[in-house]
Amino acid sequence: MKDILHFSHANGFPASTYRTIFAELADDYEIRAIERFGHDPRFPVTRDWPHLVDQLLEDIDARRPADAKVWLVGHSLGGYLSLMAALKRPQWVKGVVMLDSPVIAGWRSNLLRLSQWTGLDTRLSPAAATKNRRTDWPSREDAWRHFHAKPAFARWDERMLSDYIDFAIPAEMVGAAAVGGINEAAGGLSRPRKLAFDRDVEFRIYKTLPRTLGARVAHGVPVPVGFIAGTHSREVRQVGLNMTQRIVDGHLEWIEGSHLFPMERPVETARALQRTLNGLRG
Repeated sequence: MKDILHFSHANGFPASTYRTIFAELADDYEIRAIERFGHDPRFPVTRDWPHLVDQLLEDIDARRPADAKVWLVGHSLGGYLSLMAALKRPQWVKGVVMLDSPVIAGWRSNLLRLSQWTGLDTRLSPAAATKNRRTDWPSREDAWRHFHAKPAFARWDERMLSDYIDFAIPAEMVGAAAVGGINEAAGGLSRPRKLAFDRDVEFRIYKTLPRTLGARVAHGVPVPVGFIAGTHSREVRQVGLNMTQRIVDGHLEWIEGSHLFPMERPVETARALQRTLNGLRG
């Protein structure tokens, strides 16, 4: 029987964006994921994300066999949610792997609190860009050209970018096409496209980044934790890895790339995940 692996996505990138990584892991793990955090009104986005953690825990509990433990893996937002879920229900969790989700602690957490209070965090994080993010494109081809021309997205593996276009910017369902689903025959390639991840939700997630997590893990974590970092990650540079290194106990790997290295190097990410999970299992 395969181990269960719950994957949690980064802010703004629905879980199906990571299908290339899931396919690489599918022989060994049963992959489960919430498609979009923050879009269920039962689990609103608030300070420190307690309801998003509850959303993850509800999904884990609803789909896990009795007494089974699961692996939690997450990228950015998803890594933090995975760690916080493990803190709340360690009896459900075999271990956690965080992909470029450095734990904010010490003076940096105090700086985050101050910047959130003053609004400075909006200018220092990707939050500012989300407020006016484009939400509509005339067709799939237009959406592809728009993102492929951006330097950050141009570094992506084309399979990942294709899935992002298809699942994060799906064709609008109109008339009969809504019954047939999104496909070429129904005009899925030429129909207008609309961003599926609400930009206001994305903005609120950035604005409510947890600032108490470092204090909560300062004396250890009740499950094994691993961390995979991007060599050129601005987020890792800003936050540092002091607290993260304390909780991972040597289970740390680097992958060439930015904060979005899973999109840039999905196969390498999957291999690093397999190594890290095997190390935590040992």
